[in-house]
Amino acid sequence: MKILTAEFIRSCVAPEQFPPGDFREIAVVGRSNVGKSSLINSLLNRRDLAKVSRTPGKTRAVNLFRVATSDPDLAQFYLVDLPGYGFAKVSRSIRAEWAPLLEAYLTDRLPLLGVVLLVESRVVTDQDRQTLAWLRSVGHNPLVVATKADKLKPSERVRTLRQTHLDLGLIEGEMLIPYSAVTGDGRDRVWGALRDLAKI
Repeated sequence: MKILTAEFIRSCVAPEQFPPGDFREIAVVGRSNVGKSSLINSLLNRRDLAKVSRTPGKTRAVNLFRVATSDPDLAQFYLVDLPGYGFAKVSRSIRAEWAPLLEAYLTDRLPLLGVVLLVESRVVTDQDRQTLAWLRSVGHNPLVVATKADKLKPSERVRTLRQTHLDLGLIEGEMLIPYSAVTGDGRDRVWGALRDLAKI
């Protein structure tokens, strides 16, 4: 599958700013600094489309990227970068504004095809588990991706990912895809899962 075009469309800070729903949408959610922007750039073969920052909480709005591919099941769609939860170097008032925006998007957005939940391959937090449980409670069965897999030594990879699977409470058969935005490891598997989702 080829990425034909990928472009930033808009940042939304209120539900009324969301686009009219002309394309299906896939949302990327995860805690602050888990690597959402890096994963988006890697998936789309773009270096700086989604702005990467070492400062947690840099993404402060719902950011939409319009993507066109050679795959008929995902010919055109929006890839949506959501603000990170958890630790973020922003004021409490700004973080308080994120919650209703995220809830409105994830519960009421009709074009939303699916959710990709990012967790760090070496560290699973209570907020990761709570987010996974909440997403399921509102009807989503997220694709779970473990980022920064390149930081795992070969000798610890299997053990660490198995522990991540257990820490999240995933049952046997539920997918956990290790991903590295540095090496591209996991990219084909994520696209494969997204294509499968689009066929449902």
